[in-house]
Amino acid sequence: MPVRKVRPGPRLVTAALCATLALVGYMKVSPEDSAPAAAPGPRPAAAKNAGPAAAPGSPGSAAFGAGAPPGVGPVTRTRIPDGTSQALVVTGGSHETNVATAVLYERDDAGRWHRAAGPWSAHNALRGWATEHWADDLRTPIGVFRLGDAGGRLPDPGALLPYDQSEEFASPGTGFLGEPLEGSFDYVVAIDYNRTPGTTPLDKERPLGQERGGGVWIHVDHGGPTQACVSLPADAMRRLLRTLNPAREPVIVMGPAAEIAR
Repeated sequence: MPVRKVRPGPRLVTAALCATLALVGYMKVSPEDSAPAAAPGPRPAAAKNAGPAAAPGSPGSAAFGAGAPPGVGPVTRTRIPDGTSQALVVTGGSHETNVATAVLYERDDAGRWHRAAGPWSAHNALRGWATEHWADDLRTPIGVFRLGDAGGRLPDPGALLPYDQSEEFASPGTGFLGEPLEGSFDYVVAIDYNRTPGTTPLDKERPLGQERGGGVWIHVDHGGPTQACVSLPADAMRRLLRTLNPAREPVIVMGPAAEIAR
């Protein structure tokens, strides 16, 4: 097992987007506001794009063939790095849905993908998904993004990724449905959307500009939609942290099933 290190890195009182809401609670949304926003525009050139999931069978059982995990189409497949052998596939029903399913797949030496963990229930952003994500659009970016940095309010549960424990991951307040956010950031994995890889998830640098959003994480589910993050049950987060291996170049493939099946 590689030696883990905690990087000091710059910090926010709490990270942007998902984490910013922890101090004040999610904004109140009227029925009109909660309606789906306009259809997402063209994909941003700077961000990799998406892929799906589903998958029967028990973890580590059936192989799904070479090439890509189940549901990931040929276009999306080209965006998965050649060296990647772990992929968390998060699939939503449509561009407007905020509930999803997450499955962790691993590729063996023969190039065949196997289900390693899941499926897990998941939430994404209130208004669903976006091929072009902007700050405060209440959508989760569609794409294929690297996973390389982790952290949380609680001690390292045995993560293979670098892990930054900090009280700055505290998450008071309430979510869009009035649910408490406490504990949401006990464990997080940073999604490499508009961030500098190799830094704490609390890092506020935004290479694409603040207007393109940031602070998009995988974190503990609080029972409702997020602002832009993906959330999983606490036991799934612990399992994920103990499984994601930087040597395997893990990625998240996320978006509506039809989009990532392209």
